[in-house]
Amino acid sequence: MFKWMKEPKNKYDFTNKDKCIDNKISYMLARTQSMFEYKNLPDTLNSRIIELYLQVNGNICITDIDQNIIDKSGHPELKSGLYCFTGGLGGEYDVYYMPTIYTVSNPYLNFSKNLKIDEDCIVIPSDSMYYGLMPMFRKYATALTENEISMNIATIVLRLQALISAGDDNTKKSAEKYLNDLVSGKLGVIAENGFLDNSLKVTPYSTSGSHSTIQNIIELEQYLRATWYNDLGLNANYNMKRESLNSTESQLNDDALLPLVNNMLQCRKEGFDKVNEKYGTNITVELNSSWKSNAEAIDTDIEDVKDDGIQETE
Repeated sequence: MFKWMKEPKNKYDFTNKDKCIDNKISYMLARTQSMFEYKNLPDTLNSRIIELYLQVNGNICITDIDQNIIDKSGHPELKSGLYCFTGGLGGEYDVYYMPTIYTVSNPYLNFSKNLKIDEDCIVIPSDSMYYGLMPMFRKYATALTENEISMNIATIVLRLQALISAGDDNTKKSAEKYLNDLVSGKLGVIAENGFLDNSLKVTPYSTSGSHSTIQNIIELEQYLRATWYNDLGLNANYNMKRESLNSTESQLNDDALLPLVNNMLQCRKEGFDKVNEKYGTNITVELNSSWKSNAEAIDTDIEDVKDDGIQETE
């Protein structure tokens, strides 16, 4: 936790792919924490943990932990009540080949048990495929990391305006001092005659293609980020035409934004309806933040289109 407080304040390492990918996934998970709003949760359930478990693990199990288990755990600060766990799905498959057992192991509670689904616990999937968001996040985070490495290399290559070669050590030292003076903002002074004769050669290096390369890399960056947000139900348009988009074009992808989000919302609603029925709670879940406003905007656009169609028909 709070790794930045312990790590040395050095430069960002673009070549450490694993860390770059993990960073992007963590930042996106922080954003998607705002996707749903939970109300009437008991004190023993935490909305952050619920969403983190669902999005990362693909499913959660909610069960009632009684006071006997709390007492045996040796943690008197805990309360009896509903708790959220991740675990493994298994057991004998039912008629629709769905698992019937959820295996839980929690060292802090000293609680390990094979819970019978819908009897001992309620299982809530993140989506109808029990997938979660991690496969999507890994794909985009990996692609963006590779693209950022390409951009970093292209940016460094832009610095190369000429190739300088020296015939001897003295000429090399004079050339290095001259360049260092220029970098420091000083007027360079040539100290060796060899600097001007055949001992030093400066060959211009053409980088005419670097600018178009960087432009292509930036466009790919925008495309990957926008597609990632679109897959999560947020409207982030990318313009590959390099010109302005009209309102009709900018709304072309609206139909593709909400199906996954709606599926995730439906799974949560159905899951917590079962929790409410079994344990007598009144937990509700709805879209939140940008996802809520985006869904409302799309619904408004659909109603406007319907109204326009009715008026034209009349």
